Amino acid sequence: MSTLDPFRFLDLPRQDLPKAPAQERASHFGEIYGDFPSDQAAAQSGRCLDCGNPYCEWKCPLHNLIPGWLSLVRDGRLTEAAELAHRTNPLPEICGRVCPQDRLCEGACTLEDGFGAVTIGAVERHLTDHVLERGWRPDLSGVRPTGRRVAIVGAGPAGLGCADTLVRYGVEAHVFDRYRQIGGLLTFGIPPFKLDKEIVKRRRMVLEEMGVRFHLGVEIGKDLAFHDLLADHDALFLGMGAYTPMRGGFPGEDLPGVHRALDFLIGNVRPQLGLGSEGHIDLRDKRVVVLGGGDTAMDCNRTAIRQGAARVTCAYRRDRENMPGSRREVVNAQEEGVHFLWNRQPVRILGHERVEAVEVIRTRLGAQDERGRRRPEPVPSSEEIIDAEAVLIAFGFQPSPPGWLARFGVETDARGRVLAPAAGRFPFQTANPKVFAGGDMVRGSDLVVTAVAEGRDAALGIVGFLK
Repeated sequence: MSTLDPFRFLDLPRQDLPKAPAQERASHFGEIYGDFPSDQAAAQSGRCLDCGNPYCEWKCPLHNLIPGWLSLVRDGRLTEAAELAHRTNPLPEICGRVCPQDRLCEGACTLEDGFGAVTIGAVERHLTDHVLERGWRPDLSGVRPTGRRVAIVGAGPAGLGCADTLVRYGVEAHVFDRYRQIGGLLTFGIPPFKLDKEIVKRRRMVLEEMGVRFHLGVEIGKDLAFHDLLADHDALFLGMGAYTPMRGGFPGEDLPGVHRALDFLIGNVRPQLGLGSEGHIDLRDKRVVVLGGGDTAMDCNRTAIRQGAARVTCAYRRDRENMPGSRREVVNAQEEGVHFLWNRQPVRILGHERVEAVEVIRTRLGAQDERGRRRPEPVPSSEEIIDAEAVLIAFGFQPSPPGWLARFGVETDARGRVLAPAAGRFPFQTANPKVFAGGDMVRGSDLVVTAVAEGRDAALGIVGFLK
């Protein structure tokens, strides 16, 4: 180790994963990135400075041990690197694909300022794909069964993170989901060009081999009573996500041809999963306007391009620097032909029998809001009309807690978010001591990695409660 040149990052620039040309990738739904050769992954890992205070770890919601597994990849010790990566992250190959690393770990990398951040996400997915394809599985040989069993409602990122952690502590994890495939929005919301669904299926196999038991096609409260679930298990975790779309509150939102982002994305992926064409929205040859600036809006933009839309315009009320989505996704969308209108706020959607256009007004950024983001303020007399035959609204999502939760002492706030404080005696415990919750159901629509982290931390709270 000591013979390595500490200034090697000066001679070896950052290198990203190979990416298919825009015209080629825009014609199909396959993943757009290739993989590193092993020697290149090792070389890129070797650029890490192994900082004494690794900002990348602290910026990551999972606090992954990034310099540690980068050094192991650099030395070719991939099995040890995989064990270390899985110690904090139950879904590293998924986070390596869908996390906005430019805003998280890589954005905090010491080398980002002038030298190019270490390609943390690319190495993470390379490492995990490599070892899983060769049969490696997490080592649970030291785990002793506790005889305890926990029910997890929801097989999305939070539920999977919870299940992985529980079985590592010898607790039986039973995961229930209304869909017949695991993943939640990983499967049904995120398009295949960002996350190949075979990756999710492989992770299901890994989790089942670890001892997680899935009960799919089972809707709690309909096919199985919550009371019975509560009675048959020592604790419960709720990870049911956030599926209620937020509205803009302007005229024309309910016109035919105006679609909610999640309806569009789910309807697009269902045929690719062999689940039929119910809910499919075809935008071929249409002029499409996407309203929103987050990763869901980028998914809509790029999906519409792949469907063969005649034109895709994305309007966002702040400027490019203040978009909540990944900068990488914005670049990919632009390369593929999406036209962006920054500082445009929708005023109304126009049309008689169906959508015909969107009226927007220019904005300028004013004072900061309660989250530190500058508020968009309309510029008087700056309205514009954008022709449209279809509009996709991607303003985010709120939880949809089932009505029966209240009967079991689980409290929610005015926005429907389950009250389960992270800083309680047992993290993410609700007002019903036997019930825990995490992910989007607790915080509202957020990142996959944040949901995974909360599922993991809630599992640790459950382990403490069961003791």
